[in-house]
Amino acid sequence: MSHDVKCHDLEFHDVTVAYGRRPVLWNIDLSIDGPGLFGVIGPNGAGKSTLVKAALGLVPLVGGHIRLFGRPLEQVRPRIGYVPQRETVDWDFPVSAVEVVLMGTYARLGWFRRPGAAQRTLARECLDRVGLGEIADRQIGRLSGGQQQRVFLARALAQQADLYFLDEPMAGVDARSQDQIFRVLSELRADGKLVVVVHHDLRTAGEWFDSVALIDMRLVAAGPTATVLTQVNLRRTYAGHLDVLDELGRAVEQRGRTP
Repeated sequence: MSHDVKCHDLEFHDVTVAYGRRPVLWNIDLSIDGPGLFGVIGPNGAGKSTLVKAALGLVPLVGGHIRLFGRPLEQVRPRIGYVPQRETVDWDFPVSAVEVVLMGTYARLGWFRRPGAAQRTLARECLDRVGLGEIADRQIGRLSGGQQQRVFLARALAQQADLYFLDEPMAGVDARSQDQIFRVLSELRADGKLVVVVHHDLRTAGEWFDSVALIDMRLVAAGPTATVLTQVNLRRTYAGHLDVLDELGRAVEQRGRTP
């Protein structure tokens, strides 16, 4: 008798990551399915970005394994989009916004094909989608922080992926860019995509995400946002961060009073 095994969109099984001898993530078991917006939340140094980098093969695992759509990363890489933290990018590189977005088409083209007219049209459409069509030919170093972040979101859109990772996309960007980014992420969810976002602001997490994971080296809790972002779970996650806990407590109480 055969048994069908459920393949999750994204699955971490007993994942441990260390930098040198210092553990950063410890025995993470987490399954995520789309469509939806999924937030990865926790204090500074909790391993949030490392979780995403592990899924993308950017840091080695000490133990465990990660599967995307039931397969190793190497077999599904063209289906994965990524927006890194803005401070990790060399913004002095002499390249225009549309050229950055065009890089998103490379994965599906393969090594030996160059982008053509169809890819250039797609790149400009993706810039239009994030509200930057008018500055397509501007050098990326001349853009504001929010515009730079939206360019990299457009690059991820050009990958035409099924699963998107974004590492702190709202950090240091203006309100207009935040609204534009969240609108595009909501569109991806409506298109049936899974979007995993490392996020630092719990005041907005309750509004933006369908589900969340609270992480502090270990997985504290994961599931629907309303059931995970509780006082008990927040105190377990942010123990030792009293100033943060006071602020988070007020945010949770305020959300509870909102009809």
